[in-house]
Amino acid sequence: MADQAAAVEVRDLEVGFGRGRSATRVLHGITMEVAKRHTVGIVGESGSGKSTLAKTLVGTLRPTAGSVRIDGVEVSAVRGADRMEMRRKVQLIPQDPYSSLDPRRTIGEALAEAVDPRRANVKKHQDEIVQWLETVRMPADTIHHYPHECSGGQRQRVAIARGLIVRPEVVIADEITSALDVSVQAEILGLIARLRRELGLTMVFISHNLAVVRQVSDEVVVLYRGDIVEYGAVTDLYERPQHPYTRALLDAVPGAPGFDITSRPQEDAA
Repeated sequence: MADQAAAVEVRDLEVGFGRGRSATRVLHGITMEVAKRHTVGIVGESGSGKSTLAKTLVGTLRPTAGSVRIDGVEVSAVRGADRMEMRRKVQLIPQDPYSSLDPRRTIGEALAEAVDPRRANVKKHQDEIVQWLETVRMPADTIHHYPHECSGGQRQRVAIARGLIVRPEVVIADEITSALDVSVQAEILGLIARLRRELGLTMVFISHNLAVVRQVSDEVVVLYRGDIVEYGAVTDLYERPQHPYTRALLDAVPGAPGFDITSRPQEDAA
């Protein structure tokens, strides 16, 4: 959809599970692009295929048909040492960072492991770790804390730092605000807005909430039962929705503070 060179190219993507009569298709012929330094929002209800798409983009699920290319490289064709490099290029920020953080490791150890999975060394990478903690507005001494000592919003900031510390080509943010209360959601969205501007991030931002997606996206893909029912520039889609499902999602947007769909998020203070 965008005029710039595509960082992510998805063509006729199908993903299914099972075989024979028990086979189930989750994604049906998905075609989309994410231009470099752009964010495409993926929105849909539970069961629409959003998380399946995220896992396919990062390579943890293989397509049944079609292709996913990152900077021109077919993700499912990558093997061996190149697979580790591809995993660094495409980083997934999960919905629940607590379950993805080892409770026995400090935040510093978690970030050091992201920098060097084979020889994680907090002391060696301390300056870089502290720099990224400060980038996501976390105090430097967080490096010594354990996940249970951090709030949900703080753990999400750590997850963002862990995803970005390897300087990925593409970031997949999978429902990263859904488990947070409204005020903390607004803070995280402001942080994402600032990081997009400062770092020129290329992102796929997944959410069930159209109001949230609008605030951080250049384009929006609306998924319904594994099909794209609408795909376009964020302003066009919100002001002139074409599909009944998109209009129904817009009608269902709650008028919660901090999620006014007529405005962009206030960026994290510089």
